Amino acid sequence: MAKYPGNGSDGAKTDWPLSVLIAARNEEKYISACLDALLAQTQAAGPVEIIVAANACTDRTVLVAQKRCAEFAARGWELIVLDLPEGGKLGALNAAEARARGAGLVYLDADVQCEPDLLGQLAQALSVPEPRYATGTLAVMPARTWVTRAYADVWTRLPFVKGGAVGAGLFALNRSGRARWDTFPDIISDDTFVRLHFSPDERIEVPALYHWPMVEGFTNLVRVRRRQDTGVAEIYRLYPTLAANEAKTPLGWRGLAGLFVAAPLGFLVYLSVHVCVRLQRSSSDWTRGR
Repeated sequence: MAKYPGNGSDGAKTDWPLSVLIAARNEEKYISACLDALLAQTQAAGPVEIIVAANACTDRTVLVAQKRCAEFAARGWELIVLDLPEGGKLGALNAAEARARGAGLVYLDADVQCEPDLLGQLAQALSVPEPRYATGTLAVMPARTWVTRAYADVWTRLPFVKGGAVGAGLFALNRSGRARWDTFPDIISDDTFVRLHFSPDERIEVPALYHWPMVEGFTNLVRVRRRQDTGVAEIYRLYPTLAANEAKTPLGWRGLAGLFVAAPLGFLVYLSVHVCVRLQRSSSDWTRGR
């Protein structure tokens, strides 16, 4: 495994308070809204560097992002767009990290939109010498389909989601935290891999919201949930010592009953997805879901 470049973790100068790293593959429809939300940040602790790592794009993602560079420059920020020939999110993150100069690293999905206070709160949470992992408060975007709305109604009530600094679509690290592993390995679940490198008391969920889209429709929910489960199992198999940092609160029968009473339709949809995932064969294929 190649060595993580670790700008700043070995005493090298970090020129920016934050670097925002966005791995993007065919995100033409979403990247503008993501960048708009970054430009709208009100409490960022100094200038911010944004690196869009476009990988194997066959649409206009690169062009759309490049056209926004002047807007960021006018604010004193820098938008860097990498046009990478090879596909793969983990490779794109590795390429972005090799360019990043921020004291804090924010890993952001291209279809996520951040509330204006988020970067400032993340910068503050990461501004300690001890290793830190931080994320915002997750808000699921309004779904178009009733089945996704019902599923999300239950999923957002799970203890793991409500208080676990889950980091789906957005997580951030200071340099001492990022030094805990080398370059990203070729795995399915990068967010789980990163989160489990930190104990619960090293993980911070700041109040500011970020808006994350859940996949639409029953088939996509099953497909993505199956991939997520496969990704977690892969990490437990390859990195068994990380499991000690999971710290999930068991739901139990009382918790299940509470979910059913609070959202009966959502509970039935959630249970149906769970059953279908268990019945179908796991897959390691890359899954977008939308």
